[in-house]
Amino acid sequence: MDSFPEENYQISWQERQTFAENMQPKIGLLFRNKGIEILVYGRTLLNASPIDIIKAHKAVTLHEDKVLLVRESFPFIDAINNMRLSPARIDVGKLAYNYYHSDKSGDLSISQYLAKELVSIHLQDLSIQNLETKRQDIVLYGFGRIGRVLARLLIERSGPNSQLNLRAIVLRPGKSNDDIEKRASLLRRDSVHGAFNGSISIDKEQNVIRANGAFIKVIYANSPSEIDYTQHGINNALVIDNTGIWTDEEGLGQHLQAKGVAKVLLTAPGKGDIKNIVFGVNQEMILASDKIISAASCTTNAITPVLKAVNDEFGIKNGHVETIHSYTNDQNLIDNYHPAPRRGRSAPLNMVISTTGAAQAVAKALPELKGLLTGNAIRVPTPNVSLAIMNLNLKKLTDKDTLNDYLRNMSLKSPLQNQIDYTASNEIVSTDLVGSRYAGVVDSQATIVDEERAVLYVWYDNEFGYSCQVMQVMLEMAGITVPNLPKSF
Repeated sequence: MDSFPEENYQISWQERQTFAENMQPKIGLLFRNKGIEILVYGRTLLNASPIDIIKAHKAVTLHEDKVLLVRESFPFIDAINNMRLSPARIDVGKLAYNYYHSDKSGDLSISQYLAKELVSIHLQDLSIQNLETKRQDIVLYGFGRIGRVLARLLIERSGPNSQLNLRAIVLRPGKSNDDIEKRASLLRRDSVHGAFNGSISIDKEQNVIRANGAFIKVIYANSPSEIDYTQHGINNALVIDNTGIWTDEEGLGQHLQAKGVAKVLLTAPGKGDIKNIVFGVNQEMILASDKIISAASCTTNAITPVLKAVNDEFGIKNGHVETIHSYTNDQNLIDNYHPAPRRGRSAPLNMVISTTGAAQAVAKALPELKGLLTGNAIRVPTPNVSLAIMNLNLKKLTDKDTLNDYLRNMSLKSPLQNQIDYTASNEIVSTDLVGSRYAGVVDSQATIVDEERAVLYVWYDNEFGYSCQVMQVMLEMAGITVPNLPKSF
């Protein structure tokens, strides 16, 4: 007698779960032993649960006509484990799909196909010395919302092949004897991003936070220049300034006066001649000689990649960007004095019209759009995830399907694939985007096109997505290149 449909489904689910469970430790070993990060259609599987792995494979159907099964990508993980490769981000989803559902594989075995696709990072003919990983000491100066998200991202990538090595966080002198415990607790528990994925403990005598193998020194200081990082074994460090106190060269230059510091990265828009970098758009502006760089703002990072993509294909005459932005720590919890207009009113109770320099800041990354965009912001009573509404006048006539198909392709097969994500869901809301690792997510269902006028809605996790962009700028400043494979553009 044939099995009932529900029995067939259960058998299929158990098969997927088994493959995902067997895949999980192999993915971890690849990253720890070789610095290889595994993805499926842009979604990282690093520290992913078996259910996350299954969901990533299921999401492939949003972009392709055919299903990608977990058992189809599983042998690719095995084969990659048996290869000698330099650090890279490898999308096994794209590799497996192309192998099974296109004519790119020919009569090649999986191993032969991978040798062809990964030839640029294959170390078969190189000596073992070339496997050594370049490591950059990182110091987080400030430990607020962005600082703690960056710490999570750095810690999840800690290990012998970690390229960015979190060595210390710097704080103002503690106001209580349990300051370090409170800092560790804020890292351990987060009302927006959830519990820390791992183990955290402290060594109060040494002022150290231990997290998943990372040994992080906690340094208390009143100013950047008074610190001697070399006393803590930290040399040529890249300092990430998350405080927002200094945004010009004079202020940020104080970090360079400290022993053991080589460069500074600001996680806010930089003033004056400081280069504002939106990774994926203008990172080639970073020179080895640059000492101070800005990673721009979360909104600038969210909108610039999409604006570049649209301008490259359709041209932009002019436009307006309205940001529906979650409230930030700069606003008041209840009504109180604030030097900025309107921001003194209670953030959890009000929509607050504010200003944003993001539209003008786009020009620093995309000079061709200088003077073409205006912008404003509305702070709303949500703690995280924001939405940029871009009302654009284009140089070419188009329609909704054409524009959406183009942006969908850019999210999968372009140099901007790590910055632009794309959703076709008509049910998505802001909380669904918490933890998104992309600079911005195009909401295709909300796209409006009327001949040369287009309105695009771009979601972004203004904490997590932005921090992922900051991580990429860190690597670029450290002179570390992590290729994305396979190349599909």
